[in-house]
Amino acid sequence: MIETKYAIASVIYSVIEILILLVTFWIVEKITPENLWKNIVEKQNIALSIMAAGFMIAIAIIISSAIHG
Repeated sequence: MIETKYAIASVIYSVIEILILLVTFWIVEKITPENLWKNIVEKQNIALSIMAAGFMIAIAIIISSAIHG
């Protein structure tokens, strides 16, 4: 049976990771010359959405290895 402290810690780390992902995407959004979100949603730029997904996966791997490392 899973102890509750491990379940709570897992939820807290997940929330922290999601917040860090959102902050890093916002930073990338601000430093790029064009509006990434507008290009992904309105213009349906598939290449840009694949790049953003790759960026988020890479950041998630780095954060999760730092948390569990």
